[in-house]
Amino acid sequence: MAALGREAGTDPIDAGVPSLGAGETPKDIKMAASVHGQPGPSLGDTKFRRPMVIEIMGKKFECLRKEMTLNGMGTVLFGTTAGFSGILANFIFRHCFKVKHGALKTYASLITLPFLSTIVAYKLFVTDALYSDNISKENCVLRSSLIAIVCGVLYPSGLAFSKNGRLAVKYHTVPLPQKGRVLLHWMLLCQTEIKAMAVPLVFQTAFGVLNGLHDHAVFEKSLGKTVNKD
Repeated sequence: MAALGREAGTDPIDAGVPSLGAGETPKDIKMAASVHGQPGPSLGDTKFRRPMVIEIMGKKFECLRKEMTLNGMGTVLFGTTAGFSGILANFIFRHCFKVKHGALKTYASLITLPFLSTIVAYKLFVTDALYSDNISKENCVLRSSLIAIVCGVLYPSGLAFSKNGRLAVKYHTVPLPQKGRVLLHWMLLCQTEIKAMAVPLVFQTAFGVLNGLHDHAVFEKSLGKTVNKD
């Protein structure tokens, strides 16, 4: 009789405990786990974070490069003025040496070479320095003006002097100097007309200063827009 009573009755200890199914977790344990066990950043998020930052920085510089390219007409105009300076220098020295041969060849080289040299030098010493953000405003203006003087005046003048001097020796258009005094003789021969190169010298210097100021302002404006977008 007692055994039947125990089988039919319920254990008083187990009566107040709800039965749990297989695989279930008590609610109080879940709450404690959710409060004290905050999920931290996974290793996968850390791995993908660096490529995302690199991609964002690449997009910034690409946007900056595109905006600087759209404003790169000043560099082309800079090279064009150097080409006109080459035309003037070639005209002056051809008149000094009384050369009438090879006009097309000399004019083509005096236009093309100063134009290309100005653009390449400006890209290397000014534009690329702006991209790397390691050039100040004063340094940018100084480099631009030096490029204007060297590539826009001195290089065309020296190139025209040498090319037309060789033609003068080849075709005997002017009296040949004594040996060892060729350069001095030609300089004395052209000393009056060479003063006309002061006009492109002043113009190229002023244009170089303005172009340097303009490109630095464009760079700062483009950089500010890129930072504000992000």
